[in-house]
Amino acid sequence: MSDLRDPAPYDALLLLSFGGPEGPDDVVPFLANVTRGRGIPEERLKEVGKHYFLFGGVSPINAQNQALLGALREDFAGHGVDLPVYWGNRNWAPYLTDTLREMVQDGRRRIAVLATSAYASYSGCRQYRENLAASLAELEAEGLPVPRVDKLRHYFNHPGFVRPMVDGVLASLADLPEDVRAGAHLAFCTHSIPTAAADTSGPVETHGDGGAYVAEHLDVARVIVDAVREETGITYPWQLVYQSRSGAPHIPWLEPDICDHLETLRGEGVPAVVMAPIGFVSDHMEVLYDLDTEATAKAAELGLPVRRSATVGADPRFAAAVRELVLERAAAERGQPVRRCALGSLGPSHDLCPVGCCPARAPKPAAAGADSPYA
Repeated sequence: MSDLRDPAPYDALLLLSFGGPEGPDDVVPFLANVTRGRGIPEERLKEVGKHYFLFGGVSPINAQNQALLGALREDFAGHGVDLPVYWGNRNWAPYLTDTLREMVQDGRRRIAVLATSAYASYSGCRQYRENLAASLAELEAEGLPVPRVDKLRHYFNHPGFVRPMVDGVLASLADLPEDVRAGAHLAFCTHSIPTAAADTSGPVETHGDGGAYVAEHLDVARVIVDAVREETGITYPWQLVYQSRSGAPHIPWLEPDICDHLETLRGEGVPAVVMAPIGFVSDHMEVLYDLDTEATAKAAELGLPVRRSATVGADPRFAAAVRELVLERAAAERGQPVRRCALGSLGPSHDLCPVGCCPARAPKPAAAGADSPYA
């Protein structure tokens, strides 16, 4: 039983997230961090940040990460897992480098990392690994010990991530008017990315049309549809759709956009839609603005009843899944046999990102992978 609670060789867990502004004065500096190196003028950043200003300049992501942090600590303590949990962001306080510095000063030398992105892609995985490498290089330059960091595997198909989303879809269907419920369609939503990035997502052997990014989302959607059918007796029509597109208009991104999709469904006579944001861990700005604001307004304009299902957030089942991910990786690092939980047809993801996985246009050092400069 002790092995089931033993996080060794890890002496800490790092919750690694995107970050977000805490007030109106933070919006432009935050967006400058996000777009650093692209030469975007301040006026353009103000235009891009308009959706933050609609919410008082405050992103909900920080509060949601604090809630998840609390849920993880509560779950670990309740199951006898003695592992401190820290929190660091890529683009806003608490910054990743500052958190890693604090961890090193606290004596942490072997760190498991949970990124708040469940799927394979450059922006959802390798970019986090590049940020880790850059922060470790800063610590090294300061003369501090450089800890070993191991990013936990992608958890898109872990039961603790998927089951709360199934419940969210069921609750949204039940909330629709009874006369349109049986004819509703499910729109599984995720962040659009450039098609070139999607096609090269995941290990090299998965590269191709949509790569691992699209394949993983489709697999999760099928699992949810099957679970909803078991509960309701109805096989609801569904489609994977995209949102939150940015960047130059001439560069192809994944489609269809959720708003365009709603127009298409209304034109086909669909009576109602449930928007299920399966690509997001929590109700951050892309969910609140792109779905709850823009897409919901589009649906109202079309006279189309819609509901938006819940993200996983700080659900205790997700916190338990993170504990399982930590302990399975710890056991694997100790050389013990491991049972890895995964739903759907793709199976559990890799522990170590291989060379060529989710490549960047301009190669940079990336930690926690087969090509890491920090073993």
